[in-house]
Amino acid sequence: MIKKITPIPALFIISLLIMISVFIIRLSFLPPQIPLFYSRLEGDAQITDTWMIFLLPALSSILVGTNHFVTKKYFKENRFVNLLTFYINTSIIIIITFIFIRIIFLVT
Repeated sequence: MIKKITPIPALFIISLLIMISVFIIRLSFLPPQIPLFYSRLEGDAQITDTWMIFLLPALSSILVGTNHFVTKKYFKENRFVNLLTFYINTSIIIIITFIFIRIIFLVT
């Protein structure tokens, strides 16, 4: 029996593939340090090593995984919460992918 592919894991995998491919393509143009922490006021505090850009996909996976776990554990039968979690997870994946790509292209 073929298992149905749900949209969130498929979207997350596509997002990861896009982020990895953009990183690999632009790797030779990346400086050793990139601005990542825009919420910090000082200029030097915003800059970090290039490999720290992978905090964004890690943050995305933690948020999506936590949302999925809480929804399936506590709100399995609640259709509204399931739909709300679907839209929140989709937004998280799209926004973090956009931020990742934007940072990569701004620094190169």
